[in-house]
Amino acid sequence: MKQELFDFLKTDLQFVKGVGPVVAARFEDVLGGRRVLDFLLHRPSGVRRRDITDNVADVTPGDIVTVRLNVQSHKVGGKFRGRRAPSQVVCTDMGGNRVVIQFFNVNFLDYWLKKLPIGEYRVVSGKLERSPRGNWIINHPEFIETVDGADKIPAVQAIYPAGEGLTQKTFAAVRDQVFRALDERVGLNDADDQTREFFDALRHVHFPTDPADLAPHAQYMVKLAYYELLAHQSAIAITRRERRDARHRRPHRAHKYDLMDRFYQILPFELTGAQQRTIDDIRADMARDVPMMRLVQGDVGSGKTMVAMAAAVAMAETGAQTVLMAPTDTLAQQHYAKLAPMCAQMGLVCDILTGRDKGGARREKLVSLRSGRTRLAIGTHALFSDDVAYKDLGLVIVDEQHRFGVSQREAMRAKGTNPDLLALSATPIPRTLSMTIYGDMDVSVINEKPAGRLPIKTTKLPLSRIDALVGRVAAQIDAGAKVFWVTPLVAETAESDMTAAQARFDDLKKFWPNIGLVHGQMDKKQRDAVMAEFADDNSDMPLLVATTVIEVGIDVPRATIIVIENAERFGLAALHQLRGRVGRGALQSYCVLLHGNYLGEDGMRRLDVLCETDDGFVIAEQDLMMRGTGELLGTRQSGWVQYHFVDYREHRDLFKLASRAAMEMNGPTQFILDLMFIFDRRLAVGA
Repeated sequence: MKQELFDFLKTDLQFVKGVGPVVAARFEDVLGGRRVLDFLLHRPSGVRRRDITDNVADVTPGDIVTVRLNVQSHKVGGKFRGRRAPSQVVCTDMGGNRVVIQFFNVNFLDYWLKKLPIGEYRVVSGKLERSPRGNWIINHPEFIETVDGADKIPAVQAIYPAGEGLTQKTFAAVRDQVFRALDERVGLNDADDQTREFFDALRHVHFPTDPADLAPHAQYMVKLAYYELLAHQSAIAITRRERRDARHRRPHRAHKYDLMDRFYQILPFELTGAQQRTIDDIRADMARDVPMMRLVQGDVGSGKTMVAMAAAVAMAETGAQTVLMAPTDTLAQQHYAKLAPMCAQMGLVCDILTGRDKGGARREKLVSLRSGRTRLAIGTHALFSDDVAYKDLGLVIVDEQHRFGVSQREAMRAKGTNPDLLALSATPIPRTLSMTIYGDMDVSVINEKPAGRLPIKTTKLPLSRIDALVGRVAAQIDAGAKVFWVTPLVAETAESDMTAAQARFDDLKKFWPNIGLVHGQMDKKQRDAVMAEFADDNSDMPLLVATTVIEVGIDVPRATIIVIENAERFGLAALHQLRGRVGRGALQSYCVLLHGNYLGEDGMRRLDVLCETDDGFVIAEQDLMMRGTGELLGTRQSGWVQYHFVDYREHRDLFKLASRAAMEMNGPTQFILDLMFIFDRRLAVGA
């Protein structure tokens, strides 16, 4: 890429004519950046036609109309019963239909009235509506032009996903400026063929002539999707080569202690075949001179923690240290409560380090880590604080790894000398996605549940049956069960009819005075204390009302019922994760999906999928096919790949083509490096 083109793509949007710092800040909110390049990667989502008509009667109310009108009169709105009536411009079209143009903003009224002088013809474009009395109305038209200037109204308009303070006119003006600069100032004619081809495809997408031009299988959309995948797969290929580079190799770790047999002896259960295969994969990786980069995917309750413990024991056999990093204090504490006793039985020192540790207690833990006495350190991001040092960090285990960004994983790995990395994920990912998101990692899948685990019985129930449900829950609590009750909101709002956690807590407290409540707006220490009390087998807290803060990481084997209120408002992946809070013991567990009256076809299908299966990988595939990756991955989660042109469902063949092209490349060409800059594919999703 020519330096001039490179510099132009990095230009701040505020320097584009007519933008400025205020509008550039608004663009940043929508685009996620404020460079010219960020704008180019923000593709239109649709197309709006504005063909001129002479008769509004030919247009369906609610559609966009572009019509020639003769201005008849002005009526400036005044106050009526304390409210300001809209100002009106009465017009007629060429068929004699009366059309009223209305303005509600009095600040610019003089401007609009001057654009619509009485007795003259104007071409007006906007949304056509019909009042209850049958009048044709256009509120705040988007375009008003003279008949001679009608060509200023685009016959075909690209519609961009916009935000507050940004109009489609603003997007079109910036687009025109950017592409004019690409033609005139930057001079793409001097670029190589591939670069010209890439920007030509971008131009076609930003100037569509038909909705079909923006479909996933449209010619230029496919081309851009391929380039984007090629950039990502090339970054992965480079990362893999660099991992195998001599500079990143490490000396073979000698076997000093025999601990694995003891580990298997103290296990209170027999490992599943999938767990054992995964442990074998990990130990084989550890025996190599190339640092391990392995992802362990396992459904909720599949036993990933024991696999992580086995990896830590295998590393301890070499005398090196392991850290297990969890996303929350609560999850770190639960890991510590489960694994520390096992370490004690094997003579290994296990410690926990979180942001709560202060003063002398913290200093003592840091000394133990620095001396190498602590072999397994469990904690949160506090494990890679500046003052934390390790004698010989050999293995980094990241739990719920999608919650940590690349920089956080890098900071942890920098504490050792090319340590192994083991990532755990309870979010099942279809194989196609796994290849693209974790392409630089080896993947093990734990697709079996531990022996004795019964499938969770899942049913859906309308909210109108909630009284009967409370009675059934009461009978289960009397028999010793613990219950989760999940709501989507913390507090009720005027904008939503959904039940909130606080309101449900107040309601259920009438039946059980000692129930608990947790949500994201609570003080963190208070929230953790309530969760810990609910998880304690000896506590008399029978029910916990919560929002989705319990989605990951709380382990209460006695909890056998989860009620998810307004379940139709959650995505499949979130529902599956929430359901995984029960069924963690040997007792039969139940999930009740409470739904409103207006489910819709998609909402009902999601609940049906949950009722039909508890296989997370089947659910992930269904989620992918039904809704794309929105519910599966969420938006902008740390470490995830966010595509601009790739559609996971429609471009599956392109994944293979791009991966093959990247692997067959001896080294990245300049064009590939340019693509990696354009799509911001850093040299590692996890490196």
